[in-house]
Amino acid sequence: MRSIIRLILPVLALALPAAGQTPFAWKDLGGGRMELREHGRQALVYNYGPQLREGAPESLRRCCYFFPVWTPAGVSVLDDFPANELHHRGLYWAWPIVETGGQQFDFWKNLTVQLRPVEPPAVSATAREALLAVRNLWQAGGHDIVREEVRLTVFPTRNAAREFRLQLTWEAISAPVTLRGATDPGKSSGGFVAHFAPAEQRVLRADGQVITKDEDLNRYHWAEVEGVYAGQRAVVRITPDERNPGVPYQWILRTRGFAGASFPGRSDTIDGYTLEPGQPLTLVFVVRVADVR
Repeated sequence: MRSIIRLILPVLALALPAAGQTPFAWKDLGGGRMELREHGRQALVYNYGPQLREGAPESLRRCCYFFPVWTPAGVSVLDDFPANELHHRGLYWAWPIVETGGQQFDFWKNLTVQLRPVEPPAVSATAREALLAVRNLWQAGGHDIVREEVRLTVFPTRNAAREFRLQLTWEAISAPVTLRGATDPGKSSGGFVAHFAPAEQRVLRADGQVITKDEDLNRYHWAEVEGVYAGQRAVVRITPDERNPGVPYQWILRTRGFAGASFPGRSDTIDGYTLEPGQPLTLVFVVRVADVR
């Protein structure tokens, strides 16, 4: 028996990570792209520098969003510069109407609001988490109008799923800035959104129910998109923190592969949210990417 134990113990020692060893590694890929790997496999990329796909108009050059994002098994679940909607970009936050100083700008489609990183992201990793922190500025009409702070926490894979927490903080710099959703009848676009990669099959769910047609104004605590990508099934769930102002949010859900938590949304009593100097707004979202067997 003792000889068997002596044989087993070295195997266990090889199978278990050393105390304090991290499964995560950050790498700056150049071109304004910061990549995170877990156990050597790609997990996500934060695009802190301006990105432009070949063939897209210069006006759609943009930064400060997540793409690609992979499941633990290596399934790429998001899309960037999709052919029919070039303004969409992986996992991001944006509003179709941004008002300040008596002027109206677009941070959704025409990108008359642009983000500029103050400095490259600060990154770190431990055995328990990988961290990314970055400060950005919103620019419109030749002026800096909003300070933005992004804090990402990625947790180790467990049960074929990886979770990450995004904390987003915005503060108007010198004058109020109002964020509004789409004014189209029956829409509330604007907030925290994800555009998904083309899939062979797709199912949308929200609060446990299957969504069979496009929706815009219904309120849910969470939503997820499950799809089959090159023969591999994966699911992505987005959950706004219950402490966020205004939850549960209205959601924009599209069966073609788009899901967004609308903030502040649009209703008879809600028409926008105004950022004030000296009064930062913080929203938190948890994103779970998982392989489905």
